[in-house]
Amino acid sequence: MNIDKLKEDLFIDEGCKYEIYMDHLGYPTFGIGHLILVDDVEYGQPVGTPVSEDRVNECFASDIIVVLEECETLFPSFEVLPDEVQLIIANMMFNMGRPRLSKFKKFIAAVAISNWQEAANQMVDSRWYNQVPNRAERLVTRMKQVQ
Repeated sequence: MNIDKLKEDLFIDEGCKYEIYMDHLGYPTFGIGHLILVDDVEYGQPVGTPVSEDRVNECFASDIIVVLEECETLFPSFEVLPDEVQLIIANMMFNMGRPRLSKFKKFIAAVAISNWQEAANQMVDSRWYNQVPNRAERLVTRMKQVQ
């Protein structure tokens, strides 16, 4: 997979803020969609607290590693899927996390049999599609184009 392409896609879809903000679901976040966890030094800091570019880059690099590990856990054949499918799944994983993406049973089943059209249909048939419509539509369009 082209990690630089994944980073570029996520930068577009997530944006980048060098301060703590609340994401669309009300969770404290900073950088390129980094959800603040208890172990983060930023935990408990107020919205608007500045975060350095180095810290943003550090967390983003770490988040990418976690996302790819989660993709391999949820999709055992992840590494042999077409690159474009890997990029789409990793983007979705970054956005939702494994607990939510693992509920996409029919999507997972469609990916397992390389039915990209059905995978795209299942992406549309989700609450996620309506929560992040621009991102979701871009990813669905890309999934429909996979051969």
